[in-house]
Amino acid sequence: MNPSTTSLSPMRKGVVGVQYLFVAFGATVLVPLLIGLDPSAALFSAGVGTLLFHLVTKGKVPIFLGSSFAFIAPIISATELYGLPGALFGCIGVSFVYFLMSALIRAFGTRFITRLFPPVVIGPIIMLIGLSLSSAAVKMAETNWTLAVVSLVTAIIITLYTRGIVKLIPIFLGIVVGYVVDLLFFEVDLQPVREAAWFGLPQFILPAGFEWRPILYMIPVAIAPVIEHIGDVYVVNNVAGHNFVKDPGLHRTMLGDGLACLFASLIGGPPVTTYSEVTGAMSLTKVTDPVVFRIAALTGIIFSLIGKVSALLRSIDQAILGGIMLLLFGTIAGAGISSLLHSKVKLDSARNVVIISVTLTTGIGGAALHFSSFSMAGIGLSAIIAVLLNLILPERAEDRAEA
Repeated sequence: MNPSTTSLSPMRKGVVGVQYLFVAFGATVLVPLLIGLDPSAALFSAGVGTLLFHLVTKGKVPIFLGSSFAFIAPIISATELYGLPGALFGCIGVSFVYFLMSALIRAFGTRFITRLFPPVVIGPIIMLIGLSLSSAAVKMAETNWTLAVVSLVTAIIITLYTRGIVKLIPIFLGIVVGYVVDLLFFEVDLQPVREAAWFGLPQFILPAGFEWRPILYMIPVAIAPVIEHIGDVYVVNNVAGHNFVKDPGLHRTMLGDGLACLFASLIGGPPVTTYSEVTGAMSLTKVTDPVVFRIAALTGIIFSLIGKVSALLRSIDQAILGGIMLLLFGTIAGAGISSLLHSKVKLDSARNVVIISVTLTTGIGGAALHFSSFSMAGIGLSAIIAVLLNLILPERAEDRAEA
C-alpha cells in the first residue's frame, strides 16, 4: 500500500472515494444513454461489479470498474439483430473470454497474449472503437449545434488548460455546462424529473431466454478490453508500488473483470471493465487504498437507487452528448495511433501495413459475415481478422518493432 494512504482519516477516504466516482461518472452514464439503457443500471453494475472484483482479488487491488466504450458500437449493431435484451445477454460471451484468459494466464503466464495481440493488432482495433461511432456523434450533434459546440468547447478547455482532478473530468463538466446552457436558453422538459420517485430500483432488463447467437457475436469484442485491462493493472503496479500481477495475480484481476461483466449481462446493464480514467486519477492523487475504491463503488450503488438522478440524466439533450462524443471518440482513435507509435510498430513494413489496413477498412466499411442465422460484423469481425492476419502472415526481422 502506498504510504500516503495509510494516514488518511475515514472522512478523507470517503471524500476521495466519491471523487473517484465522479471521475468515472460522466463516461459511465454516457454509455447507457447512447445505447438506450437506464443510466442508473450502469451505476449499479459498476458499483456491484467493482465489489465483485475486489472480492475475487482479495481486496488488494485499487481498481474501479466502469462502462466501457468498446461495447457501444457492437451493442448497437447486435440490438438490430437480436433486440436490446438479446444484445445485452450476448455480453455473457465477453465474460467467457475473460474467464478463458484468466485460466490461460494462470497456466502459461502472459507471453501467449503478446503473441496473439501484439501492438500491430491492438492499435487498429482501438482506433476502430472511436472511428466506428464518428457518424453517430455527428448526427446527434447536428440536432442542436449550439449545445454541441458548448459541450465540446468546455471539454476541450478542461482537457487543455486545467490541472489536478478537474483535468480528469472533461466529460462530466462538458455535460454539466451544456445542460446549464440548455436550461437557460432552450426548453428542457423537467416534468419526468419532478414526477420521478426519490428512491427506486434501476430499470433492469432481464434475459428472456438463453440464446447462443448474440453470445457468439459479442465474443470477439472482448479483445480490446482484455488488453486494456492488462495495461491498467501494470499502471496500477507502478502507482501503488506493488506487483499485483503476482499478488494476487493477473489471473485473479482478469477473473474479477469477467465476473463483473457476467453480472452486468444478467441484469441488463452495460458491461463494466477496469477503468482507465480512474487509474489516471489515482496516478494524480497517489491514493491507492483499495478501501477508497470500494467506497466509490458503494456511492455509485446509492446513486443508482435515487430515481430522480436517473430521470435527470435522461433529460440531457442528445446534442450535448453528441458534442462530447465528437471529442471522445476522436480521442479513442488517437489512442490507437499513439499505441502504434509508442510501441514503435514499423509502419514502413508491408506486413504491418496489410494488417492495419485490412483491419480498419473491414471495420469502418461495415464488413459482415453471415452463417445461416448467425452473423458477425463490426469491431468483433475486424478483431478476428487482425488476429488471424498476425498469425498467418510470416513475420521477418524487418517487420518487428524497433528496439
